[in-house]
Amino acid sequence: MKITTLASAAVFAVLSAAPALADSSVPKPDQVTTCAACHGELGVSASPLFPNLAGQHRDYIIKALSQYKSGERKNAIMGAQAKGLSTDDMKALALWFSSQKPVLYTVDPEPKEGPAAATK
Repeated sequence: MKITTLASAAVFAVLSAAPALADSSVPKPDQVTTCAACHGELGVSASPLFPNLAGQHRDYIIKALSQYKSGERKNAIMGAQAKGLSTDDMKALALWFSSQKPVLYTVDPEPKEGPAAATK
């Protein structure tokens, strides 16, 4: 799947403005650094392969992390990441990501131009 030029520009604009989107009243947990590799520091993923966490409901994030940790929810990467999290860590991460401003952008699965479009 290839991000179109427009979607790429939108993601770049969002990530460029990222510091302005942070809620400074909520302390950033240390574990955000690990999460940021896929989900972005403010919960806005640069890739459509990873979900945005910004603005997600706190309870949902806690439940998802708990389920990854217990193995009830299956994903090798998330399972390994959640294993080392305490309940307090999960709550802190959920508070951080839920307090960030959600960003809506979409990815066109059918590129209209470029190398991927030429193969159709």
